[in-house]
Amino acid sequence: MIKGIPVKLYERTASGTDTFGHPIYTETPVTVEDVLVAPASTTEVLDMLNITGKKAVYNIAIPKGDTHDWQDCRVDFFGASWRVIGFPQQGIEENIPGRWNQRWMVERYG
Repeated sequence: MIKGIPVKLYERTASGTDTFGHPIYTETPVTVEDVLVAPASTTEVLDMLNITGKKAVYNIAIPKGDTHDWQDCRVDFFGASWRVIGFPQQGIEENIPGRWNQRWMVERYG
């Protein structure tokens, strides 16, 4: 049986702007259970690097029914911090077997 791990997601909330008018965010940690983590393939790493200039390290699969906004958020797992990059691959919940229907890529944070 496939089983995910708990991942700490830092939800971002706009809390103001800096002197240049860019948004400042406050991060609130939330634990999301049953997230699958797998290494990114060589092709995925190169594609993401060519498209965004960011080096993907892992793919994370999010459980069905999750309503968190993952884009550009920090996540913690395996004793390290990661940044969610790119856009999700998402399917229709009813048409996908298993417990996960959304996949993101992450890069090393910091």
